[in-house]
Amino acid sequence: MPSRRLVGASALLLASLALTACDAGSALSDSSDDPSGPARSGAAGTDPDQPTGRVVANVKRGATVPVDKVVTVRATDARLTEVTLSSGSGSVSGALADDGRTWTASDRLEPGESYTVKALAQGADGAPVRRTTSFATQALTLDDQTYPSVAPLAGETVGVGMPVIVSFDVPVTDRAEFERHMKVTSEPAQRGSWHWLSGNEAHWRPAKYWRAGTKVSVDVDVNGVAAGNGVYGQEDREVDFEVGDAHVYKVDAAAHHMKVFANGKLLRTLPITTGKPGFTTRSGTKVIMEKYDRKRMNSETVGIAAGSADAYDIDNVQWAMRVTASGEFIHAAPWSTGSQGYANVSHGCTGMSTADAGWLYEMSRRGDVVEYTGTDRPMTLDNGYGDWNASFADYAKGSALR
Repeated sequence: MPSRRLVGASALLLASLALTACDAGSALSDSSDDPSGPARSGAAGTDPDQPTGRVVANVKRGATVPVDKVVTVRATDARLTEVTLSSGSGSVSGALADDGRTWTASDRLEPGESYTVKALAQGADGAPVRRTTSFATQALTLDDQTYPSVAPLAGETVGVGMPVIVSFDVPVTDRAEFERHMKVTSEPAQRGSWHWLSGNEAHWRPAKYWRAGTKVSVDVDVNGVAAGNGVYGQEDREVDFEVGDAHVYKVDAAAHHMKVFANGKLLRTLPITTGKPGFTTRSGTKVIMEKYDRKRMNSETVGIAAGSADAYDIDNVQWAMRVTASGEFIHAAPWSTGSQGYANVSHGCTGMSTADAGWLYEMSRRGDVVEYTGTDRPMTLDNGYGDWNASFADYAKGSALR
């Protein structure tokens, strides 16, 4: 189970007093924590020796609470001067309202922990008002929690077509609640949207390709957030990455060539071959997903039976770059150099000479864009990083908050 991030101790101090009556919660640390109970005051008819002011928390002493509970402390006729919320694993920070009346925890709670909230307030008469409340959180198994994995990786430099991908190991059914806690920001700022492919995977893309040089921050603040069906977020994730040069490769399967652009400038036009009849290469926008300097390619992994006329098993394919989850790659294909630039003879991949493939491989990175035209077989939104195969308006309809 991944380690949990523990926030530093919270001690919030406020020296000023309000010139108003304080409440009687005083040293009532052994009294009921029910915030609806009567608050005592220094009004006429009360015991003049009884300190004024009342402090209550929104958790009851001895209770077992869900991990998505955000602990708050409220002072009536008093001003809070110090609040701490801690467990055996660490402390939870919080924020004190400007008027000193309320304190709110900055994070949710961890499962299976015993917590103590201690609060100190001060009344107008100078008497201290204290409250100490201990409670526990529900225990959760791994099946009750969902862990978010994020791509790109922290510190990675990616291409202008790279989506932000958050994958969950246990399905999220309350997608709207999770999406409220998932943020993507960039410098320079670019408009974008989340799109849920399933309860296990959400993508975010800008309206247009990223601008080269953009710095991006991803904040998946879902630790303790209810995912639905009794499942909660297991951990927060924060990832920063950068966008490199704008590499866009334009493949014309009918003309059998690829035009390689970097930051809008045409660098080279490469002869290629794509899928033959029965194995037509998909047209649409693809994004480089991963790179291998050498890769074994076996036709059985794409549904071609061993021993059939179209079967293959090549142990050492060089300069292979995946562009679909279904098995399309750009790679060196020295066995088809006679057809490159003239005919489509592959099983769906984009083949080129070893020298051309090596040159392209060297300059490429995950997230670079490959735009295919010239076939009647369409690329789909969910085939790898297929996020660009929909208008932005249609893509944004996949947000749980639209």
